[in-house]
Amino acid sequence: MKQNYHNNDIFISTGGRTFDKASDVILFIHGSGQSHLTFLQQGRFFANRGWSVLNPDMPAHGHSSGTPLATIEEMAEWYVGLLEMLSVETVSIIGHSQGCLVGLELAKRYPEMVKKLCLIAGAMAIPVNDALLEMAEHKPQSAYQAMVNWAHGNDSHLYDHSWPGQTHIEFGTAVMSANHQKALLSDLSACNSYQGGRDAAASVQCDTLALLAEHDKMTPVKFGVKMAETLPNCTYHIIEDAGHFLPSERPFDVNKKLRTFLAQ
Repeated sequence: MKQNYHNNDIFISTGGRTFDKASDVILFIHGSGQSHLTFLQQGRFFANRGWSVLNPDMPAHGHSSGTPLATIEEMAEWYVGLLEMLSVETVSIIGHSQGCLVGLELAKRYPEMVKKLCLIAGAMAIPVNDALLEMAEHKPQSAYQAMVNWAHGNDSHLYDHSWPGQTHIEFGTAVMSANHQKALLSDLSACNSYQGGRDAAASVQCDTLALLAEHDKMTPVKFGVKMAETLPNCTYHIIEDAGHFLPSERPFDVNKKLRTFLAQ
């Protein structure tokens, strides 16, 4: 569905089902240079199992218009405003990578709104290499290719995919190429400058699940474990032989663990 929000057309995937605010609502928060397509497998999975799904493209990402948001704090407020516009009072949040930082900040600021928090391939801080920032600014297509190659596990480079007819590498590049040219630079800069992750994690009141990837090169698993240990009520799992793009690389493992946690 599309909504006019802050004078922008915002696309929100609902997993192919009519959104019902009276049901248990899941909010998906995508990562840097990504879109709702990150959670394509998860959105449809939960929408067909009794949950109501909100899987938005942030401004300048995917099918949404507008200017990229500049900070993690601004992103958190953007999502809260979107929920309020849709009259959603409580949600479970599922964030990936940068989406974990946004989820932590949102849970810190609005604890009464967040029922459960799921953090996939995340950490409390996501510093970005200067060379990647420069590439994102001047050669975005090269940055897409570098990130997609770096962020996938070994199996993905064999062009073996759980989705018939797809390849991880080509799919990842296509997702990033569909965004506004400045979106990736803005996202990476927001991650690089965010300093509030540890304080936000320590303040989270709800039950939390962290799903981490054994071979994650973007947010190495040791930093994901530190995040999980800082969160007061967190369970974490390390998924073997997987890279940073867990939602698409290991959708069956991710969906199973998310469903068990959210159904508790």
